[in-house]
Amino acid sequence: MKNLCILNDALSYIEENISSDIDQNDIAEHCYCSLSALQKLFRYAFNIGVGNYVTRRRMTCSARELVTTDENILDIAMKYGYGSAEAFTRAFSKAWGETPAAFRKNKRFPGMFPKLEFDTDKGGIIMNEMHRKYDVTELYDYLKANTGTYIIGFDIKGLIPINEISNRAGDAAIRESLRRIDEAAGEGMLLLRIGGDEFALATGSADEAVSDSIIEKVISRNGEEFSYEGRMIPLSLYATKVKMSSTNLRYSQLFPEIYNALEDSKR
Repeated sequence: MKNLCILNDALSYIEENISSDIDQNDIAEHCYCSLSALQKLFRYAFNIGVGNYVTRRRMTCSARELVTTDENILDIAMKYGYGSAEAFTRAFSKAWGETPAAFRKNKRFPGMFPKLEFDTDKGGIIMNEMHRKYDVTELYDYLKANTGTYIIGFDIKGLIPINEISNRAGDAAIRESLRRIDEAAGEGMLLLRIGGDEFALATGSADEAVSDSIIEKVISRNGEEFSYEGRMIPLSLYATKVKMSSTNLRYSQLFPEIYNALEDSKR
């Protein structure tokens, strides 16, 4: 139970100070543990280092501001700890595969690295990728306002072999998946990353044909290759649709319902 408290406190502290100068020692001190213990536990639970996670969260928060505000790029850079537009552009391009200016122009989906969460099993931490998930509060709120509508789940086929090339190749596969879904989605729909290689598109529509059309557009591109450092890598997605109940929508059941539907689509 102590480890769960440390993880929860660390994630909360990072979110509360995401636009401040976060020092890993400060995070460990806030969690009343040593830095080495925090780093070991964080990587064991989430398969990512503390510093890398902070950078990814900053890149997601800054991306969201790029597409939802008219704030100057330099001001956004300074807000998230970058001393110049050039340094911010280098970090942003590494994470997103394009410059902040191009990202803003293209209005890309900004939620590539959502806030991490964790599940528990009889008081212990579930460490496998299957159960590691992200904060889906925004999705839950959207569905409460659009009851009885369809949500489409997507899952990358064979992300592990891509990650074995490198973690950055895996990030490129995630970016490409998000682009394909985003391009097929209609205006006003909500797209979220809900797992390591899983995504949810809340359509806001009770018309099953709308979801079927989106699914067809996305899976028709299965097998298409994307480029990573001069290498062409094929990418395919699983897809399924779920009509969310118009009554008694429970937050605790939201993620499992989508996930189970995705598992059924693979069989």
